[in-house]
Order: sequence, then structure tokens, then C-alpha cells
Amino acid sequence: MKVLGIETSCDDTGLALYDSSKGLLINELSNQKKIHSKYGGIVPELASRMHMKNIVRLLDKIKRKHINFMKEIDLIAYTAGPGFYSSLLVGATFAHSFSISLNIPIVAVNHMEAHLLSPMLNYKSIKFPFIGLLVSGKHTQIIAAHNVGKYEILGSSLDDAAGEAFDKIAKLLKLKFPNGNELSNLATKGIKDKFHFPRPMIHHKNLNFSFSGLKTFTAKIINENILNEQKKADIALAFEDAVIDILLIKTKKALVKKRWNKLVVAGGVSANKILRKKARIMMKNEFSGQAFYAEPKFCTDNGAMIAHLGFLYYKQARMFPLEIFIKSKWSISDL
Repeated sequence: MKVLGIETSCDDTGLALYDSSKGLLINELSNQKKIHSKYGGIVPELASRMHMKNIVRLLDKIKRKHINFMKEIDLIAYTAGPGFYSSLLVGATFAHSFSISLNIPIVAVNHMEAHLLSPMLNYKSIKFPFIGLLVSGKHTQIIAAHNVGKYEILGSSLDDAAGEAFDKIAKLLKLKFPNGNELSNLATKGIKDKFHFPRPMIHHKNLNFSFSGLKTFTAKIINENILNEQKKADIALAFEDAVIDILLIKTKKALVKKRWNKLVVAGGVSANKILRKKARIMMKNEFSGQAFYAEPKFCTDNGAMIAHLGFLYYKQARMFPLEIFIKSKWSISDL
């Protein structure tokens, strides 16, 4: 079976073709970084307008490179939520129009579940159950994954998501948009222990996160210091270390609680090299287990993860809507 995946939840437009036997065949992505960099953040209305242009461009690009593309599609999967409503609507409308014109079945999928299962694009050996650490610009959650569509949220951020905190501190350090990755790059030049930042809530019994206090503390340090490039790098390193420590301390508690030894780290922040390295060491040394990640190109929003999850939904005969389904706030626990 070949599945067309359509992703338009935020500002990245993605189209991909996934083959259940051969794996990923086509993966095209168009981002809007240059456009939104003028505003220091994503403008939803502008994002949706660009999706309308980009999705047609990507389709034309694919058809030029793959002549039989249209004849090969057996199923269409699109992101129904969570995300910006206006952006989701573009992808949903496009998907349903495609479905009707080609008489192809359609399935609406959850964006965050697609992120969580995206490492399966590379690791066919990942088996349920496992602990998932889902870390992105809008979500920071620890999830007990029992099966496709069956998830238990063990902990969530009570305020800022980890990715959001990265972006905000990077902006205070006057790094270019998108900021989070720039902060991590800057942190590689930092000197260890020049600053030490707090690790909020690590001693709480629950598995929830809070990054607003850390963000405020870091902002205070930035305002109190005369910044040169080295001092910026030192602050970036101390901040990154604090966030990663918080994430892994809470994740370790979840693994102990469930007595599981498989960890899947997903979402945009999962591309962070230090997070990957420390998670891998933790799983090996403390749980005799393994940590799984998606390839960096699949950590951010993409059509490949949507197509892959669409196939998994199809196998379960789940959610084939006859009308457009969108849910801008759609928890992974409500599937």
C-alpha cells in the first residue's frame, strides 16, 4: 500500500509518499522561515496563505519527478490537529479534494502521535510498550505508549514547552529566527560551569514540567550581564544543560515507574545532539535498554510521519471521515 501524507499544522508544508513494503519513497518539504523571520515568530494567517501556494508547488514538483505518482496512491493521510486552525484547514481541504477526485480513501491523523511514532520510519524494531518523551515548540510530554492510538500522558509542561523556552531565550540573546537551533549551536562554544541555572520541579513526585521560572531566571542573568559572544555562549550552554537535565530526570522517573526499558524521544527538540547523547547513555547504563530517535530531518514537521501513521491507522480500520475533520486542540490521550 502507498500512502500520501499531507502536513500543514504550522508553517511547514509537507508531502510524502510512503510504501508499506519499501518504506519512504518521496518526501518533499517547504518551509517559511524567511517570511516569518521578519516578525520573530510565526504569523498564523500568513502561514495558511503560504500553505495554499506551497502545497500546489510541491505537488507539481513531485509530478514532474515521478510521472506515475498520481496512479500509485492508495490512501491519503492528512494532519487534522493539533495546530493552527487556518493551516490545518488548507491541508484538510486539499486532502479531501484529492480523495474525491481520485476516489481514494482518506484518514485524518494526530500530529503529535505522528511525531511520537516517527522513529519507526528508521527503526522497525521499536515495539510497544515504551516511554515517549515528546519535546517540541508547543508540547513537552512524557507518554506511556501502549499501542497505536493508546497513550497515557504521565506528565506535561504546566507553562512553556521546552522548545518554546529555547526560542524565547534565544530571542533574548538576539539570535536569528528560528531561534532554538541557533541557541544549541551557540552552546557548543560555551564554557562549562560559568553559570548554573535552577532545575524546577525535579524533586516533585509528579512528572510535570515547568520552564517559566527557568526562563525568568535566565532572562535576569542576561539583563544583569554585559554580553559578548563568549558570555552569550556560556549562558546558552548553562540554559541548555538545565533543560536537558529536567527532561531526563523526569523521564527516568517515568521509566522506573513503568519498569520499561525502551525510550522514544521525538519532536523538534529531539534533534538536539546533547539530549540524544545523554538519553542514550542513561538508557544503556541505568536501564540496560535503548533510546530511539527519528533522523534529524524527520524531527521537525514533515509529510513522511503523517503518511506512515496513516498506514498504521488504516491497518486498524480507524477514522475514515466523509467530511472534513479538524481539531486544533487534540490531545494524544483523546484518540
